Amino acid sequence: MMAVDRRGCLITIEGVEGVGKSTNIDFVQRHLQSRNREVVLTREPGGTTLGEELRRLLLDHRREGMVPDAELLMIFAARAEHLARVIRPALAAGRYVVCDRFTDATYAYQGGGRGIAAARIAVLEDWVQGELRPDLTLILDAPVEIGLRRAEGRKGEADRFEKEDAAFFDRVRQDYLKRARDQVQRYRVIDAGRDLSTVQTQIAAVLDAWLEGRAA
Repeated sequence: MMAVDRRGCLITIEGVEGVGKSTNIDFVQRHLQSRNREVVLTREPGGTTLGEELRRLLLDHRREGMVPDAELLMIFAARAEHLARVIRPALAAGRYVVCDRFTDATYAYQGGGRGIAAARIAVLEDWVQGELRPDLTLILDAPVEIGLRRAEGRKGEADRFEKEDAAFFDRVRQDYLKRARDQVQRYRVIDAGRDLSTVQTQIAAVLDAWLEGRAA
């Protein structure tokens, strides 16, 4: 029988548009709960009243002219509130926080996508987060054309990020994959181009192996 680790931890779910984060983050939550972990499910930008207001502004399709620096600072403002009000208290209570996107998304979207230097993002990361980093990051990866085709099938008007072109999302994807190659101890890349059952089988295997290692 697997021992239960009572320390809190932060698991983040990353990936470009259309890779199935919303569907699979619910699966991650259920899988952890089936292993007797208490889970807090949240998202970025968002997770708090202020964070959700900032999210609305960031995604608003009428704000195409927002400069990258303003976008970056708004994301970290939402993150500071999120950490203080949701993430750090949950971790201190021994809960597993599962977050739909975190700072890796900032490096990928604002860094890889928008071209902001990683060193500038790192300054804000250190200021806002201190030493806190995710314990495990799952990158749901699929070719950009597959993700965009799936995203186009969703109902509703595209938000400001979803309206970016394929070249933007390819830069985002490549930044994610580079981070995974550079920090193999934290990242696990999931082939999200497969059918849902296969994707979730991959996720379950990764989580179980990681939990066993954590409890050892």
